[in-house]
Amino acid sequence: CPIQNGDALLSMNFRADRMRQIVTAINDSKYSHFKTKPLDILFTSITKYKENFPFPVLFEPEKINNIFPEILAQNNYRQFRIAETEKYAHVTYFFNGGSEQPFPGETRKLIPSPKVATYDLQPEMSAHEVTDEVLFAIEGDQYEAIIMNFANPDMVGHTGNITAAISAIETIDACLEKIQHATKEKNAAIFLTADHGNLELMHDPHNGMAHTAHTTLPVPLILVGVNGNYSLAERGKLADIAPTILDYLKIEQPQEMTGNSLLISTND
Repeated sequence: CPIQNGDALLSMNFRADRMRQIVTAINDSKYSHFKTKPLDILFTSITKYKENFPFPVLFEPEKINNIFPEILAQNNYRQFRIAETEKYAHVTYFFNGGSEQPFPGETRKLIPSPKVATYDLQPEMSAHEVTDEVLFAIEGDQYEAIIMNFANPDMVGHTGNITAAISAIETIDACLEKIQHATKEKNAAIFLTADHGNLELMHDPHNGMAHTAHTTLPVPLILVGVNGNYSLAERGKLADIAPTILDYLKIEQPQEMTGNSLLISTND
């Protein structure tokens, strides 16, 4: 049954980045990307999708204080945020605790993702372009912190194409090698991690089919080029990553952070 005037529509999706487009198409009378029909409906969402959306929300977002990028800004760290389209929200909106507002000293760069039907058709995506911008930022000495995201392992992993997945990882390997050389020249450190798995499991052992979903396998935290003698605790959680980096930077961890530093000094 199509939506009609007088209907009430409740959107249950809690992911803001997944819902903004369709919500705009339904509610914005000036929407022009494709033909729509203006409707007189009551629209409500379970969470807030965008700050300036005018419709009611069941659960207002919780304000998160003293998050990692905020602490960097308080310590006068200039931040460069960069990703291609598919992961741009992750290094901006999500990384800032669900806020659209940049922190002081924060610069953002969006690299367009390739316009292909599925990313196994172009598994390198825009990784080389992202890398070029990162290398330029490192060379320019304008920032104390660069926060970047490579989309390939996730987006190509979703296709289930193992040949493309291998190509995607080879691309990332080559890009990381360039970044590692650049940071070494500047005596800078790299903290390399992920928030979930995907591409490391491309074949489902239970049904013999391609595996295209995220995994719950542990993710790595890799330190490259750190100054000093350090090792990492064998096990940790995602909430430990920010405290670990702050510990390395010798910045006090705020009480709002419930994780612990994984950094272990090996100095005698």
